[in-house]
Amino acid sequence: MDTMRTGNGPAWRQWLAVLAAVLVLQAPLVFNPGYFSHDELQWAAFAGNDANLLGRGDLWTGLDSFQYRPLTFSLWLWLSQHLFAHPFAFHGVMVAWGGLNCAMLAALLRRFGVAPAPAFTGALVFALSPFAVQAHGWVGTIGDLIWVGCALATGLLAQRPRAPLAIAVGAAALTAIGLLSKESAIVIPALTAVAWLMLGRPRSWLYATLGALVPVAIYLALRLGVILFAPRQSNYGWSLANLPLRWLEYQVFPPIATRLGITGLLPDGFSDARTWLGLGIWLALAWAFWRAGVRWLVAFVLLGVAALGPVLILAESANQYGYGYAAAVVGLGAAAWARMARAARIVLVLAALLSCWHGVNVMRRMHQIGELQSVFSPSLARAVAASGDNGVRIRALVPGQHWIYLRLCHEIPSYAGVPIGDRVTLVASDAPADYVIGKDGALSPAR
Repeated sequence: MDTMRTGNGPAWRQWLAVLAAVLVLQAPLVFNPGYFSHDELQWAAFAGNDANLLGRGDLWTGLDSFQYRPLTFSLWLWLSQHLFAHPFAFHGVMVAWGGLNCAMLAALLRRFGVAPAPAFTGALVFALSPFAVQAHGWVGTIGDLIWVGCALATGLLAQRPRAPLAIAVGAAALTAIGLLSKESAIVIPALTAVAWLMLGRPRSWLYATLGALVPVAIYLALRLGVILFAPRQSNYGWSLANLPLRWLEYQVFPPIATRLGITGLLPDGFSDARTWLGLGIWLALAWAFWRAGVRWLVAFVLLGVAALGPVLILAESANQYGYGYAAAVVGLGAAAWARMARAARIVLVLAALLSCWHGVNVMRRMHQIGELQSVFSPSLARAVAASGDNGVRIRALVPGQHWIYLRLCHEIPSYAGVPIGDRVTLVASDAPADYVIGKDGALSPAR
């Protein structure tokens, strides 16, 4: 891969240009007046008024917890305490953080010798992918922002000549930070190993791989039994038999621009023409990389598998699980651009446009859900407070919005100081209820 050579990193102006472009393109995420799902509301309730949230020891010592993410959860609690009441600020932090990850991807591409225009464009295509849009717009994905940022920083460390010990120690530290944020960071040494192989086995990437392997080995020695066998929700169930379908879902999902989430895409989706469109686009992409060179096709497959790693055996796929995958595949496409003939470039542009269109649709939908939540949750709290100990039965006026309120009511301890818990029952849209949820999210007494 002769275009994947060490180049000078981008000037600070390009970093700022990528960050500014992401903030502009994802303005609907920044200026979202509400929140996307139940976990954001739950953690805001957990935050309460505790002034020592960042130092809560139970988050750091609970190695036997199924989700051991002490850095993510500590930061989430702290941010919720300070920013939940100001959703524009909260979302602004998330999108800016995502923008920094995009800037690191552009910087890494420049160090590979990619020209400024493809590096810049690739970073924005990554930002507008449906995987990245959900990761940047949902507060519940802080862990994904951290571990992918750590993976990109590890790449930046390895792609510039440094002392072997500095590379290994730096990679180990970054991987450890990623592992304290989310289990997905165990794929970092796999990603660096693929890069080492595809780049012609440079020693710097070998040192990065060896350094990243150390915290991963320690982590798995301490946590593998818990991860595999601890009780968990059904969506976290796992089986090696899931691997083919899960892998295929992540390949075909990006071009399906009219679908919000990847969960449940296959196997029922084979009856949907959109799935076959997605499969056709993926095959065309594989052809385009093959035309650039067999090693590019091998990198396309290996990088995708390495970036997804253990999520491929889970019972369900999820948009945010593909965040690192999107960075890897889009980055590879930008790196291959100079090697591609016209027909292959047309395929790459078409795939990028469909993915961006998909991301824009996801962003628009997330904003709409945030608007509904910003009205619904305060209205629900008022209704529950007025009901005393009786609780309330609510139903959605629009049947298609039932799933939104199912998420926004799920195990919410309290909202704005009003205890919620099991005092709310969401019933079917044609069932008797005390309140009806209007099209705008507001509750009104049922008649």
